[in-house]
Amino acid sequence: MGSGSSPCASCKLLRRRCAKDCIFAPYFPPDDPHKFAIVHKVFGASNVSKMLQELPVQQRADAVSSLVYEANARVRDPVYGCVGAISLLQNQVSQLQMQLAVAQAEILCIQMQQEPVPSLPTTCLMEPHHVEKSSPFSTSNATNYNFNNNLQSYLSFTSSSTSHVMQDPVKRESLWT
Repeated sequence: MGSGSSPCASCKLLRRRCAKDCIFAPYFPPDDPHKFAIVHKVFGASNVSKMLQELPVQQRADAVSSLVYEANARVRDPVYGCVGAISLLQNQVSQLQMQLAVAQAEILCIQMQQEPVPSLPTTCLMEPHHVEKSSPFSTSNATNYNFNNNLQSYLSFTSSSTSHVMQDPVKRESLWT
């Protein structure tokens, strides 16, 4: 018998006499009958006995722990079992990584807004008199591109970070709401 005179949980559930060399006794104590009941319901006592006999003694406790976890997962989700739980956790990790990336991008944007904007030199290489007439930056299209005004904001944005994050100030959504 496993512990004292009381039969182990498996022998109690199966209504048989618990032998001294009972393979279940060390892993299914009599004070926790639900543990064996759920493993028996999902895998069957015979299959669990065969699995434990094939394993070295030092690995059996871990195997029983895994069987109990899988059996509980199968009862909760008969189709996916613990794979469903793992998938759910992976999705949560992915969502949290996305939230972290958004938070880091927001921090970066705030830091960039607080940094002073460097002044541009008085002569810019891309001023309209340096550009060919066929270029979209020619003087006839200067109002469409507003290059000099956008250049300063572009330079201040790219100089402070290696990652580029563009945000629409009108449409700002948060993943935490």
